[in-house]
Amino acid sequence: MRSPIVHIPSPAKYRALRFGVTRALLRDGAGGVRYLRGEGELQSHSLRMTDRLVHWAETEPERVFMARRRRNADGSTGEWQSVSYREALQRARGIGQALLDRGLDAERPVAILSENGLEHALLALGCMVVGIPHCPVSPAYSLVSQDYDKLRHVFATLTPGLVFAADARYARAIAATVPADVEVVLAEGEVAGGQVTPLAQLLETAPTPAVEAAMHATGPDTITKFLFTSGSTKLPKAVINTHRMWCANQQQMRQSMPVLTEEPPVLVDWLPWNHTFGGNHNVGLTIYNGGTLYIDDGKPTPALMQETLRNLREIAPTVYFNVPTGFEAIAHAMKADPVLRRRLLSRVRMFFYSGAALAQPVWDLLHEVQEEEIGERIVMGTGLGMTESAPFAVFVTNPDVRSGHIGLPTVGMELKLVPTEGKTEIRYKGPNVTPGYWRNPEATKEVFDEEGFFRTGDAVRWIDPDDPDLGLKFDGRIAEDFKLATGTFVSVGPLRARIIAAGAPHVQDAVITGLNRNEVGALLFPTPKVRSLAPHLPADAPLQEVLRSAAVQDHFQGVLETLALQATGSASRVARLYLLDEPPSIDRGEVTDKGSINQRAVLKHRDALVQAFHEDRLPFTLKPREENA
Repeated sequence: MRSPIVHIPSPAKYRALRFGVTRALLRDGAGGVRYLRGEGELQSHSLRMTDRLVHWAETEPERVFMARRRRNADGSTGEWQSVSYREALQRARGIGQALLDRGLDAERPVAILSENGLEHALLALGCMVVGIPHCPVSPAYSLVSQDYDKLRHVFATLTPGLVFAADARYARAIAATVPADVEVVLAEGEVAGGQVTPLAQLLETAPTPAVEAAMHATGPDTITKFLFTSGSTKLPKAVINTHRMWCANQQQMRQSMPVLTEEPPVLVDWLPWNHTFGGNHNVGLTIYNGGTLYIDDGKPTPALMQETLRNLREIAPTVYFNVPTGFEAIAHAMKADPVLRRRLLSRVRMFFYSGAALAQPVWDLLHEVQEEEIGERIVMGTGLGMTESAPFAVFVTNPDVRSGHIGLPTVGMELKLVPTEGKTEIRYKGPNVTPGYWRNPEATKEVFDEEGFFRTGDAVRWIDPDDPDLGLKFDGRIAEDFKLATGTFVSVGPLRARIIAAGAPHVQDAVITGLNRNEVGALLFPTPKVRSLAPHLPADAPLQEVLRSAAVQDHFQGVLETLALQATGSASRVARLYLLDEPPSIDRGEVTDKGSINQRAVLKHRDALVQAFHEDRLPFTLKPREENA
């Protein structure tokens, strides 16, 4: 029996936050495999998300369920428009009746082309109430893509019986991809030359007893939605999401993050609902816990960040979720904005980031501002999960979180830790794991091992091998790792994180190169802040001119020298670096609409550039100075 380990508390003071899973339960298997659980059992929970919606509509009918600022004619945003729990259920029942009237089902579901919005939410609830699956489709497939190939793939996979779009901005994509016999519903606007149904018509439908009958006919295995993976070198797959997955996962979140049980959560959130973080994690915790979600029309980009900051000056969240680039912008804004500081920090109990590594300088600045304003720090929660796990799977165990920490599995989940090519792959089993991919039995068979564990492809290692209770840290994607010509393995994930941290705040992401070469290289996607390094150039100067300016080249030469000093061998030494002026392409699968870079897709589609980079045929390639001497 393992002796109890006494954890020395951090000298830093944190705002009180309980952690639900703090003890590791390990057992050994054959061939070096280990099985890991968190101490505790999954408590009883609802088996249908609709039960939670009905509960809150009956017990807290006037509580705001969701709110979004009204859109003005000039594109700006105005006052908040809200929907209560009572109104949400009432309207969902009307929509549900309209969908039943159309004979829709899992074979002919509803596809939603829309950003986050009240109409989007109500249509999704209408589907859920009567057991008709829906699929929020990435808006970028319609509004950014030029070829619509991924949108066509989504429709071919789903064969939707109804396509909803927020407005006429989607008209071109609809005309190019939606079959003529599929009904199109618009919240506002028209599609030139096409027959559309106004959403108001669905909202005005009077529900009949058939709605209640349909709702009670649903069960834990009823499909609530399909969420598409981002796709790497293959086309995206439709992940089946059931009521069992979603409800079990929400109960797991409550037990791992008890803060969700202490008061109804209030969120200010932009994370897109076509992704599991925004659509399952955050919308789910709102419904399950009777919370309020303020839809943020901002985004961590130069053009939209001010909208996020405006919202956070008005609405004080109890928990706040974002990606690292968002927290970076907020940290700098709080430093200079006392109103933002006071409001955001007034009652928030936890920050939570996901999607990429959070650079240590950003972490430090957040803590500095928090200590100056409220005399304590806010815990930065994080973990590990994926679309196929609904998504919550692993969460940190104590306040002393560092970049890369993910913690222990949530209750009811078991992890299988499998030695793989010099690393340890993490695999999932639990009630929150998908039954598979829609209409893709081959892919489903591939991702489950002989014991029924889902193969994530993520690598992990212990934070402290002598103290399993501290949990795990992320160790990259196994498929991204490669060997140099010398046979040395390059661990891409940790190296990327180190490069992004060294280049902060001017580096969005790094793509690691060097497969079968003698040395490691890095291609950098810069952030818009890189322009600040060349203030002598006009604000509208082409990005290529900015990146090739002496000031920017000198700055990144310094970054490269810093990285060289940190290297411990050829696999961790960046021997060449290049700044990319062509942004990542969503059509080629190089980037998601959350901004995450797909390493494999970039390397595949820019292979000629990678070859030129390593063969010294690419001008403005940077190398450590001692190699240039």
